[in-house]
Amino acid sequence: MTKKEKKKWFETIITILDQHYPEAQCSLNFSNPLELVIATLLSAQTTDIRVNLVTRKLFERYRDVHAYAQADIHEVEEIIRSIGCYRVKAKHIVAAAQLLCQKFSGQVPDQLDDLIQLPGVGRKTANVVLSNAFDKPGFPVDTHVKRVARRLGWTRQSDPVKIESELCRYVEPPLWGHTSHLLIYHGREICKARSPQCERCPVENQCKKVF
Repeated sequence: MTKKEKKKWFETIITILDQHYPEAQCSLNFSNPLELVIATLLSAQTTDIRVNLVTRKLFERYRDVHAYAQADIHEVEEIIRSIGCYRVKAKHIVAAAQLLCQKFSGQVPDQLDDLIQLPGVGRKTANVVLSNAFDKPGFPVDTHVKRVARRLGWTRQSDPVKIESELCRYVEPPLWGHTSHLLIYHGREICKARSPQCERCPVENQCKKVF
């Protein structure tokens, strides 16, 4: 398959998934870039539903970056206690806020290289923030994106960074974030880790079915 043919194949699948999941968007609740950084940091190995329950109280308690930077870690721990690895995540939240105050004038940066300097913020989280808080090109690769992309035959890579690099070659930059959302929705709804429902799949005739 030529690069042009592969790009067309990607476009076909994206169009179909877009029609099937018109509601596809970031499922984390946030009202500003800082809240999205925190929500995404908390979402590791935790459902977005659980994160949204926790951040409702967290965002009410701490209104800005300075409040987080001065927060008592044990108090943050108590608020996010129902989330996995809550102690580590509480430390990351406070440390990230402190670094934002020290190095970025209290503002969340809109560049990937700056974002990944924040404690607890990796490439996936940075891409989530770029694409959803700043409307900049960013292609978050989580477990759903990895699984669906590999099953479709879009990539043979297993490393998230390499998967991101390969998918970005065939998807237009303005669609990176949205395509990630589509793959996540599809992974949750139909192309599940166990017992994928291929008979219900809207892109079944486009899929390489790599298991």
